[in-house]
Amino acid sequence: MPDYVFDADDPRLADYTRLRDVELRKSLEAERGLFLAEGEKVIRRAIAAGYPIRSVLTTRRWYESLSDVIGDATVYEVSDELMSGIAGFPVHRGALASMRRLPLPSAEALIKGSARRLLVLEDLVDHSNVGAIFRCAAALGVDGILLSPRCADPLYRRAVKVSMGAVFSIPYARLDDWYTGLGRLREAGFQTLALTPDQAATPIDRVAMGERVALLLGSEGDGLSSHWLHEADRAVCIPMSPAAMDAGVDSLNVVAAAAIACHGLMRSAPVAAER
Repeated sequence: MPDYVFDADDPRLADYTRLRDVELRKSLEAERGLFLAEGEKVIRRAIAAGYPIRSVLTTRRWYESLSDVIGDATVYEVSDELMSGIAGFPVHRGALASMRRLPLPSAEALIKGSARRLLVLEDLVDHSNVGAIFRCAAALGVDGILLSPRCADPLYRRAVKVSMGAVFSIPYARLDDWYTGLGRLREAGFQTLALTPDQAATPIDRVAMGERVALLLGSEGDGLSSHWLHEADRAVCIPMSPAAMDAGVDSLNVVAAAAIACHGLMRSAPVAAER
């Protein structure tokens, strides 16, 4: 049975308090090795992926819907009003769960493994964008994602929520050396393609892709760094319609671009890369 908690300052709720303070959440989650999963569907996916439950925070009406998967985990039950106060907004997806992180694979393991199609994200600091890109990658069959050292944390609460739990289903790792990381991909046989809005680049649907391809995506504001653009085997673009260009619409946001590019990657993927 859950423990009923009446006070947001109760120390048992320390994992869940001050959710609106982004820097504090990032600091606490890194320090304790935690992340928060929000909503029944996401919590179920995290548990299915093997993440251990630290505790669950829920209201009475949502406890029973999760009782089959939370086992003997610690459960704190609060009123609807207290839940909204703790979260900073009404929680409509049922519950929050504090989960323990699992060790990340090394970039080397991902690069030298069986992956045939990888995304490589450079300095995407917006958690919503990172979560949405993970969702696109998982839906379209990308084998894994590499993150530059400054990329946003895929297990930050907002990224997990936007991805609908896709961050649990696709392998990812951090490139510990941003400067020479692309060289390591090339040594492992990856063709590296740098996605750019520059319409002078090769249209992505006209590229003859090899057996192993890594697609590089940069931040929505600045795009890829000049270093990664220079180091990539080829710059590629998503062709824009002339009418759009004339109207001043010369690019897509990074999530839309990622979805289109992922679809292009998988159209040319060898059969061995299919799941």
